[in-house]
Amino acid sequence: MSAPAAHDRAHAAPLGERAGGLLSRLDTQPRVRDFLRRAVETGRASHAYLFVGAPGSGKLDAAWALAQALLCEEGGCGACDSCVRVARRTHPDVHVYAPESATGYLVAQVRELLEDVALAPIRARRKVYIVDRAEQLRASSANALLKTLEEPPANVVFILLGTSTDALLPTIVSRCQCVPFRMLSSERAVGAVAHATGLPEARCRTALAVAGSPARAAEFLKSAERQEARRQMLRAVDALLRADEADILLSARDLMGVIKAPLADVKSTQQAVLDQNADYLSRGALKQLEERNKRELTARERSGIMEALASVRSLLRDVLTDVEGVGGEPVNEDFSETVGRLARATTVAGAVRALAAVDAAERRIARNVTPQLAVEVMLFDIRKALLCR
Repeated sequence: MSAPAAHDRAHAAPLGERAGGLLSRLDTQPRVRDFLRRAVETGRASHAYLFVGAPGSGKLDAAWALAQALLCEEGGCGACDSCVRVARRTHPDVHVYAPESATGYLVAQVRELLEDVALAPIRARRKVYIVDRAEQLRASSANALLKTLEEPPANVVFILLGTSTDALLPTIVSRCQCVPFRMLSSERAVGAVAHATGLPEARCRTALAVAGSPARAAEFLKSAERQEARRQMLRAVDALLRADEADILLSARDLMGVIKAPLADVKSTQQAVLDQNADYLSRGALKQLEERNKRELTARERSGIMEALASVRSLLRDVLTDVEGVGGEPVNEDFSETVGRLARATTVAGAVRALAAVDAAERRIARNVTPQLAVEVMLFDIRKALLCR
């Protein structure tokens, strides 16, 4: 078959057969999948989407999948250079923003976004901007973004993610195509991960507790380093009952090293992208790409820390369930001995206070407290809570 014929055949095939990346990420949200599939197939993608749903409903996964479909020449084949770059989070024309302060987006973040919008795409025909937790845009920042949403460049697509339309400026909501996401039942979410990975439901249940959504859970199960970070985190909690202060400080230091281990591959990929683009990008564009890479590394590190904290929370919930004598399947079957050991050493009140220590650690990290310090304080507080001191 000639190349043109193969190309025509690819375009004639339904997106369901071609857009493996898009559909594999959206199988748990069939209405969203079908809606976005029709938009991509017909070339009627909106210039701005607002994905609305509870945390864990898969909004960010869907945003990446839509970006992949929009930038790929074949609507999301999953195999071309563009799809691979999007999947690896290294495509220079996909920009992801998240609040960088405890109170929301910084003015500098929105200013940078708006300045970048005016620039031409680097590799693709269009650019995609994903704005996570859009409800944390302050009034001035939201109004600045509104002007761009009202008159966007033809080659730009915005994907805003939020928990509710009520938390956003009505004028911003009115400029976007709203896409509601429903929360999955735990059984269906576990089934989706098991179907995607072929792994036992017990491991999929654990991965969901750590990663938060089916797509991220499937990625977690593919990463030996991220799974090792979870195991080391839980071993550190297991050792708390017999640990002294020096043990806890050493454990926290070692944990940070394990959590940062997956970043080596990200750095390597980022450097390869910089090397490939060095010949035809201006010095200013390269500097901008380097700064974006630094932010991505910071975001990846924070994500790894949050996964570690989520693993602790799931373990302590298993402990609380055990102490209360409530039935049900534990999330951490591979640490059942640890759960039993901690449950025998504490009380319901102790387990509840230990869980509160995890919440406090998350708040500290959100306020830009040094992650290692936040983990150290959390471990000390968990030990004190479990021993009911």
